[in-house]
Amino acid sequence: MRVLLISANTEQFNMPAMPLGLACVVEATRNSGHDVTMLDLMFQMDIHATLEAVISEVRPECIGISVRNIDDQHIGTRKFLLEKVKEVVAVCRDLTDAPIVLGGAGYSMYPESALAYLGADFGIEGEGETAFPALLTQLENHGNLSNIPGLHSQHHGPHPPKMCSSDLDDLRLPETKILSVSASQSSDPWIPVQTRRGCALKCSYCSTSTIEGSILRKRSPEIVTGWLERWVKAGYAHFFFVDNTFNLPPAYAKSICLGIIEKSLEMRWRCIIYPKNCDDELVQLMSAAGCKQISLGFESGSEKMLKSLNKHYTLEDIRTTSALFAEYGIERMGFLLLGGPGETQRTVEESLAFADSLQLETLKVTIGIRIYPGTQLAEIAKDQGIITPESNLLYPHFYLSPGLEGWLSNRLLEWRKSRPWVIM
Repeated sequence: MRVLLISANTEQFNMPAMPLGLACVVEATRNSGHDVTMLDLMFQMDIHATLEAVISEVRPECIGISVRNIDDQHIGTRKFLLEKVKEVVAVCRDLTDAPIVLGGAGYSMYPESALAYLGADFGIEGEGETAFPALLTQLENHGNLSNIPGLHSQHHGPHPPKMCSSDLDDLRLPETKILSVSASQSSDPWIPVQTRRGCALKCSYCSTSTIEGSILRKRSPEIVTGWLERWVKAGYAHFFFVDNTFNLPPAYAKSICLGIIEKSLEMRWRCIIYPKNCDDELVQLMSAAGCKQISLGFESGSEKMLKSLNKHYTLEDIRTTSALFAEYGIERMGFLLLGGPGETQRTVEESLAFADSLQLETLKVTIGIRIYPGTQLAEIAKDQGIITPESNLLYPHFYLSPGLEGWLSNRLLEWRKSRPWVIM
């Protein structure tokens, strides 16, 4: 089949995000024998004209649209991003009768409500590398759609729940040429790298297990470093490991670093660190392998709030981890997530004082916590009457501890005045 796969994300936030997940689906779909074209809308000035030109040229028999972000996760603006995706679906509807299939991390959090809102024909919850080619086969042969895991449909009955591949090596990383089109449009491209999927940590507010499952699955280090080597040979030097916890498990993280060092890859990279289970050997290897910046999502400087958020580390763990990276000259971008259940003015002040003590290069502070379905925070919000069982969490709902509504934003604005390294 002739297939058009579209990355609908146009939001750049901290930096333009290249559609790695969609590129993986492109790779799998081509390997299944289909003629696939990928379109990244990130830098397109006239989306309607771009879609019209590409659809006219490709004449797709099926269109897949990747949904990355639902909203901007900001309690002050509550910017709903699916309106733009809905426009993309509508334009495709006007230009072709091809069935439209949704996928991506954002879609997987709200498979039924997002499908209804966007008005597509199908949606695939979870990993699309297996389910999407399976759907194409059945569409091509007018076959049975009822056995495709994770498939949602406007016009068909229930389908089996999503499945996660037990071996990520079975899901090939995309060839560099698939993502290089997106990379070439950015003035400072950072190539996304995902070495593992799934998380069992169960932080009270996090949606990762909903999207990727709760079982940690890893790619072979040799496959990851071989893929990185191809990018470096293609002339790219900046990489962003998008794994939620690069250092878990530590032995695996060390093997990735050793592979980079052994291949003498000239690359700079950043990653996300869980503020525990980092030792001197790991940080030394990360530095030698080219790590220049980490995101340290410690979220709070209050022991009480760490327990409330279901974190499994202490303030001393955070302090020790932060100091290790500072010792090796790796920049640290910290994150505070203020306003969760049990937050008070006192715990906020504890967090601000603790953040000051770390002497970070950058600190990102967020007010309020986005409520995602299937999380402990959603249950707490229901119990407290902040949301109801009927609330459609597709639309931005936030938790902010009662009593902090006016005080917290004013306190942070005042506190930030003398701290240019703080971002809000």
